[in-house]
Amino acid sequence: MLLRELVGHPALGLRLLHGDDAALDRPVRWIYTTDLIDPARYLSGGELVISGLMWRRGPADSERFVAVLAASGTAALAAGTAVFGTIPDDLVDACRRHDVPLVEVPEETSFSAVTELVVGALSAARGDRLAHTVGRQRRLLSAVAGGMGLDELVAQVSASTGLVCRVLSATGRGIVPGPRALSDPELDRIAATFLTAVRLPAVVGGGAHSVFPVGPASEQRSTSWFVAVEGAFPTWDAEATEAVDELVAIAALDRARRGEGLRVARDIADDAVALIADGAGNRPETATRLRQAGLDPTAPLTVAVAGFVDRPDRLEIARAMLVDAASHGTSGAPAVGVRDGLAVALLPGDADALRVALTRLEPGLGPERLTVGVSRPSEPGALAGALQEARHARDQAEHRPGALHVVTGADVTSHVALLATVPDQVRRAFATRVLDPVLAYDARNDAGLLETLEAFLDCSGSWSRAAERLHLHVNTVRYRIGRVEELTGRDLGVFADRVDVFLALRSR
Repeated sequence: MLLRELVGHPALGLRLLHGDDAALDRPVRWIYTTDLIDPARYLSGGELVISGLMWRRGPADSERFVAVLAASGTAALAAGTAVFGTIPDDLVDACRRHDVPLVEVPEETSFSAVTELVVGALSAARGDRLAHTVGRQRRLLSAVAGGMGLDELVAQVSASTGLVCRVLSATGRGIVPGPRALSDPELDRIAATFLTAVRLPAVVGGGAHSVFPVGPASEQRSTSWFVAVEGAFPTWDAEATEAVDELVAIAALDRARRGEGLRVARDIADDAVALIADGAGNRPETATRLRQAGLDPTAPLTVAVAGFVDRPDRLEIARAMLVDAASHGTSGAPAVGVRDGLAVALLPGDADALRVALTRLEPGLGPERLTVGVSRPSEPGALAGALQEARHARDQAEHRPGALHVVTGADVTSHVALLATVPDQVRRAFATRVLDPVLAYDARNDAGLLETLEAFLDCSGSWSRAAERLHLHVNTVRYRIGRVEELTGRDLGVFADRVDVFLALRSR
């Protein structure tokens, strides 16, 4: 109901004392009668406040009362004349100062008559709106049942409300990207608002967009979807708000449906990652799993590993983040499995889009630290080396400060980068030729030669430090290293031979 309709009702005899045409077009959301001088706690905005002015003892009271109404977003003040015989000038002046429309209620008009008229009009309007809403809900549900896609439903709601709607993920991925692509700065602002807002829905700074969560409030925002709508939602009418709320509910259903498919894909990805980690990247069963995961088994792939520092319980959250981020720039979902407490993604091409997408999650991480390592693109036969390169890159990321770091293979300048370029079969053959005699001796005698060799090299060839690490006498370490030299035919006092053995250990 508009204030104009109330003031113009002939049976009430109301008179507008302050307010212009724009004020008369203010909507009245509800009605509230009070004689409290500070009714702020009972006002939420849009009310017609009716008062008999029993609270007024002087001009200062008028100023205080009207200031409270203005701060609460009141639609108008309807003041009765029964107490003073007229409306005090100081009340009129206060309404002018605070731009609160003021309506005079004559003594012969009861407050109950005004209340009955407003409540009746609002109830009728709400009934009409409810019928319209139910009809719209039925049409949307029928469309969903008929197989209409989420993108078509978003377009339908956008057309009916005049508001451009999009469905996005926490990394800014366009589930339904809308009629135009958003720029990276726009996506950064929108995603940051969704991830950090104290309460949702929320308005993005500047009022260009509003964000609505898809799913329950208790869900992890960094792995969720949201609906982004152009414009500030507090300025929308009730019908537009209800339509967007319905779209949010339908998007949640669509997300749940897609989640069922992702659960099947997880098992396939876990198998593919396990085969690659075991050095079987060029075997037929690995190619089959990659193909089932939607990847080309003959094309180069990039490996990315991610995990939260000191939070193994967050593994599935890390996997979900990697699935979302790795889906940028690809036509289908990437293969993301888990291995040794880390999420592992296999994706085609380079990882530039992955880095940008993951960085967008940083505002929502809080005190937690997410570290990510990314390999360079590798042929299927060298994917085990690429996995090692990605893990080494993540190890480097752990030593950097901040909530999120992505380190790529190009940032790694050690033997790991070199070994990652060597096909898995070649690396393992080299390791076998050098170390098999040592492994066989250990298997027969449980002599601990391999453990001693690793400690000796990690301690840069120091007998005493290796003995201290292994809790052995230094002569025992000397004896075991001597046996290793006999079995491998290499002198670990010679730098070139020591490098051979070190690389063999890292190639296993």
